[in-house]
Parts: sequence; C-alpha cells; structure tokens
Amino acid sequence: MALKRIILEMGHGNDMHGGDYTKAALRAVQDCIHHSSLPFLRTLSIPPAEMQIEVTIGVQQPDKVDKAAVAASLPHGQVTVKVVKGGLDIPDEERGGVSVIAMAGVAVRLDLDERLGLS
Repeated sequence: MALKRIILEMGHGNDMHGGDYTKAALRAVQDCIHHSSLPFLRTLSIPPAEMQIEVTIGVQQPDKVDKAAVAASLPHGQVTVKVVKGGLDIPDEERGGVSVIAMAGVAVRLDLDERLGLS
C-alpha cells in the first residue's frame, strides 16, 4: 500500500478567556475541515473510513491537549494526533490567565494506486 498525501489543510483556533488548550485545538481542527471538501471520495467510491488522517497541533503547552478528544472530533477516517510546541499564549494582565492560540495541520492520505489502476 502506497499512501499518498492528497490534501493538507491549515487552520487556527483559540480560547480567548479560558486558557483551555484542548478547546483551542478543537477549534483549529474544525477550521481546517470547514475549508475542505473531498468530492472525489464519492466519485471514486472510496469509503471515508479508508482515509488516513494525520493531525498536528501546535500549542505552547502540548501536554494540556486531550489528543483523544481531538481525534474524536473528526467525522471519518483513521486519525492520529501529534501535539507539538507552537501556537501562542497571550497573557491577560488585567484579568489574569491567558488567551491560547492553536495552529493545526490536517493531512489526509489514501492509497489511490489500485483505485486508479496504477498498480
């Protein structure tokens, strides 16, 4: 099986008042998938469950992201989630706390060779 990346979407999300890294990550992933449409799945009769989805999240405190919640937020495919240091924390001096800004990249991979008659 030769998986090929067929789409890469980028997005960002935030939690302006709660300092919740998972909430910001979920919003970043939703930003990605709301910019995407994969009509070729239906055209080529590819079940969405066959998609290999790789999610990379960048936040300042990667250990505070619930990777299972991020994976569960995607409606289809076999999802893996990696969280790395990135994004931004913006301190709120007036009220205390932090605004969290997360970045996300969502890559979709499929084995198209057999479906396209290339194998």
